[in-house]
Amino acid sequence: MVPQLVQPETLEEKIVSSAIVWTWAFWLFGALYVVGAALGYVLLMVAGLRYLGLMEGGPKRIAIPFGVVLWIIGMAAMLVALVIGHIDFELGTGKLIKSTIGWAKGWALLAVFPLAGAVLAIRPQVLYRAGSKLGVQTLILIPFFFMAAQLGLPKDLYVSPLVYIGGTGPEFFDVTIYAVDDTTGKLRWRFFGPWATATAFVFSIYFLFALFERSIAWKVATVVTAVIVCWMAGSRSAIVALPIVIAALLAISNAHRPAVLIFAAFAVTIAVLMTDHLIMAFEDSQSAFNSARAASSRVRAVLNNIGYHRWLTEAFWFGHGTVEPGPHLVQFMPIGSHHTWYGLLFVKGLVGFLALAVPLGWSLVELSLKAQRDRVARAALSIVLAIAMFSFADNLEIVTYLIWPGLLLVGIGLRRPLRNPFARCLGAGYSRGHLPASGMARAAP
Repeated sequence: MVPQLVQPETLEEKIVSSAIVWTWAFWLFGALYVVGAALGYVLLMVAGLRYLGLMEGGPKRIAIPFGVVLWIIGMAAMLVALVIGHIDFELGTGKLIKSTIGWAKGWALLAVFPLAGAVLAIRPQVLYRAGSKLGVQTLILIPFFFMAAQLGLPKDLYVSPLVYIGGTGPEFFDVTIYAVDDTTGKLRWRFFGPWATATAFVFSIYFLFALFERSIAWKVATVVTAVIVCWMAGSRSAIVALPIVIAALLAISNAHRPAVLIFAAFAVTIAVLMTDHLIMAFEDSQSAFNSARAASSRVRAVLNNIGYHRWLTEAFWFGHGTVEPGPHLVQFMPIGSHHTWYGLLFVKGLVGFLALAVPLGWSLVELSLKAQRDRVARAALSIVLAIAMFSFADNLEIVTYLIWPGLLLVGIGLRRPLRNPFARCLGAGYSRGHLPASGMARAAP
């Protein structure tokens, strides 16, 4: 099958495509963190110029989808919780300014990129193809990374001077070929991510992109690359998350089919009858998951318990404002790290927890409805499912500068019109434009 040519057309498509394709070049200069954090605001600037009529080359989209509005409100609530937390614990003006900048480079991007995806002329095919090109580049580089570790070459090459711009740590600006796990002593490759789990998260998103890529050649190359990268990263989260996301996507997006509903009813009945066996199987799987890297699992569990207890007893509504160094028991890792939800409770309290849970939950429901009849919404749903899964293994705000292509796709999916999943039975569909069912396939690229 001859690969379909997908070329960026609008300015915004050229920007996002180039940013993905040039990922390895940015990593080589230690600029990936800076580019990812700034890109969202560049896209917002383009949207603003289009809205004001000061830039041509693409349509002006004025209406912001309700799902995106919820993301904007949620991330604004994060800032409110941050400010109140700093005031409550008297952390000082300097720390408040630093944390606000951190919010702009982290949590805020969870609203900025979906907004850009919703209001700018960015086709999902451009994202899929750019991700595939990055996948092929990575596939070519994998032997070099593998052999460098086997030959004992220096694992850390240098730290970019851009580190002085400001970041959460030098790992966001360094150029590292491979790493050695502190707890198991095994080799782990983090490629262009700050750590291995973040890299697995990113390539899980490109794996999901590849599922919707039209070209078989690009699809296969990207899927193979993603699987190899997740294996080399040694990410337990990716091993568990990807199969669950794919299974959930297939089930949710076909919920309108009678056969799926019948199968679901049958499966629930069997599950009720075999509850004890299923619980035992789940506990065995959880034990196997934790024992794969027992020391890491223990530290994470203790961190979560400390964070939860201190949130509940010290800062219920707005949190502590920032992470704090942990005790020797957790190897001095920051309390509020390594888990999005426990981290939110500790740092931003119940307000911060709900500020993420509400827009994420709404996006899941809305895209689930749209996914019944819309291929793009189905792709966006897969990203929301992946974000939900990986939120239990990492802090989302820290990796937004890497997962932004997925966030763009979520915005694109939220702007898609809702169509009646039972239109084929009723003989007509419904959407904002009242499109007939026969035109739905053509409307969804």
